[in-house]
Amino acid sequence: MAKNYRYCPYCAADLVEIYRFDQIRPVCPACGFVQFQDPKVAVIALVIYEERVLLVRRGVEPAKGRWALPGGYMDADEMPAAALQREIAEEVGLTIQLDALIAIYPMTNGEGQPIGIVLAYAASPTGLSTIITVGDDVAEAGWFGPTEIPDDLAFESTTTLIGVWRERLSSTKNSDPRRHIKRHEVD
Repeated sequence: MAKNYRYCPYCAADLVEIYRFDQIRPVCPACGFVQFQDPKVAVIALVIYEERVLLVRRGVEPAKGRWALPGGYMDADEMPAAALQREIAEEVGLTIQLDALIAIYPMTNGEGQPIGIVLAYAASPTGLSTIITVGDDVAEAGWFGPTEIPDDLAFESTTTLIGVWRERLSSTKNSDPRRHIKRHEVD
């Protein structure tokens, strides 16, 4: 959970805890500012190319050293599609096309408390190259077939989506595995 401010970010007065909008919140008695605990929003991509999925080995906490689907946090001025395209370009140097929003997962902190949501998209690489270059907060990256998935996956969302992808791939050998997990089309 994000920490409460001690001082008003607008007028620097000491904040007081007052019951507002159905719960106790930090409020500025001088200017009326109310601090809301806004959730974190992250985006991840199940990027598929020729029956292989893109995974990154995390170079930072949480889950440093473990494998995950690429993605990251949205910035305040971004929409999910733009944030995910930016994150993939920063992490592995690829441009992607988002095919569909496929799931929304809870994001929790180390104590299991909810702190936000993770929006998961199906995606495919665009452009002429699927060569990945490691950058940003990634230690390593690679394309993995369904039987090559590392054991040390980082997050529930990654484990679940990889499991669904493997299951659908094995049951639909002659079709596009992304077609079977689409839920909501993306602009």
